[in-house]
Amino acid sequence: MALLPDGTVDLDVPVQGRLEISVDRLSSGNQLYDRELRRRIDARRHPLIVGQITGVRAAEVEGRYLVAGDLSFHGETRVFEHEMTIAVDSESTIELRGDRVFDIREFGMKPPSMLMLKVYPEVAVRVELYGGRER
Repeated sequence: MALLPDGTVDLDVPVQGRLEISVDRLSSGNQLYDRELRRRIDARRHPLIVGQITGVRAAEVEGRYLVAGDLSFHGETRVFEHEMTIAVDSESTIELRGDRVFDIREFGMKPPSMLMLKVYPEVAVRVELYGGRER
């Protein structure tokens, strides 16, 4: 990610990024629910959630950016765009933050059901990435 002298993102330089997360890291705090979720995800065949950034553009609020990308989960890939905060501190640490609610049905999954417990298909995801600038 290229930055301008004022610390904002240089939108004239293409941004690339990829994030891989093991589905084994997903946790609700309920072991029974988590086991059923991994079974439905088919974690052996689809062990990773992969996010690939395809573009970044300025949002209406300063310091906020619309980050576009492909998200692959459960063998399905969907295109998303969502607003994130991108900030650089005086020590050249880069911080990206964003929240989004995903519906697992968009990825061909049925929500787990457990006895009389209703499990909602929406999953709230918070992304907080920290990194240092390459010298």
